[in-house]
Amino acid sequence: MRSNKVNAAAGLVGAVVLGLSGAVPAVAAPDGAARAVRFCGVDRVTGLGVSAGRDVPCTAALGVAAAYTRVWQRAGGAPVDVHTDGATWTCRERRGDPDPYQECLDVNDGGRRVLLTS
Repeated sequence: MRSNKVNAAAGLVGAVVLGLSGAVPAVAAPDGAARAVRFCGVDRVTGLGVSAGRDVPCTAALGVAAAYTRVWQRAGGAPVDVHTDGATWTCRERRGDPDPYQECLDVNDGGRRVLLTS
């Protein structure tokens, strides 16, 4: 009897984990359209969560986040250009609901984005 309860609990936990891992959050873009992003990890300096659009590899997203967090405090809220892996990204703070977030867009392809959130 105990093993059936353990198996049922393990199955329920597995279903929840699978359900959560397959979820792709949608973040409202400035133009009102929702764009899918996936979680890539945490920025080592700030502890902010780093997410990226499907067309940005997580290694690149973490590199963009690291380059941005090295200079963003000195920018005083102004947009900042960062250069990493042969690409230039414009990063800035955006209004969120309820918290603001940081967004970086590839200057050569504005559809490529990296988000930093708390």
